[in-house]
Amino acid sequence: MEYLLFIVSDPAAPTYIPEEDNIEEWVADLESRGVARGGNRLRPVSDATTVTVRDGKTIVTDGPFTEAKEWIAGFDLIDVENLDEAIEIAAKHPMARFGRVEVRPVWPFE
Repeated sequence: MEYLLFIVSDPAAPTYIPEEDNIEEWVADLESRGVARGGNRLRPVSDATTVTVRDGKTIVTDGPFTEAKEWIAGFDLIDVENLDEAIEIAAKHPMARFGRVEVRPVWPFE
């Protein structure tokens, strides 16, 4: 089953310590297990654009869709057996310590 991991900033989390950021090891583990399907960082929220259509008119605004202190910093798509395995993988991501990782099942169109 595919899961999307949203890598989320968290201003209330412990201070980021670059020496403890083992993202290369985390990615290597996913690749060795054959569960990595893709992922990347995202540009900062200051580079976001939100598109809305109301009454047939397209409205384009600068910035993210929500006014929040947290923001999505990146994503990873994994294909694993079940939610327990997805949680185990998410818990090893460095941002689980310095931010948050939201685990969400992909809901394919039938």
